[in-house]
Amino acid sequence: MARWIPLMAVEEISDGGSREVTADGKIFAVFRSGEAVHVIDGICAHAGGPLGKGQLQNGVVTCPWHGWQYHVDSGMHCLNHRICQKKFPVSIVDGQIMVDVSQ
Repeated sequence: MARWIPLMAVEEISDGGSREVTADGKIFAVFRSGEAVHVIDGICAHAGGPLGKGQLQNGVVTCPWHGWQYHVDSGMHCLNHRICQKKFPVSIVDGQIMVDVSQ
């Protein structure tokens, strides 16, 4: 059964922006590309870097610590597809970005 939690107002993140949000005891990386909002696990698989503080370009976030890159729409690492950040289902409800943390 889905368990939706609010992360932030959609207006708090600009087009092409990234944000780190802590909620429900987890760190989320939130990205906005046009009307699309993507949320992945905010802790980089390499060394625990803050993906939500990384730069988003062409649908790819670059971890600010060591440069690991992930596709934000899938969580897949750009070079090694065996590495994948958890991707969370997203819904926009009354202007709030909601994620399903039940998985």
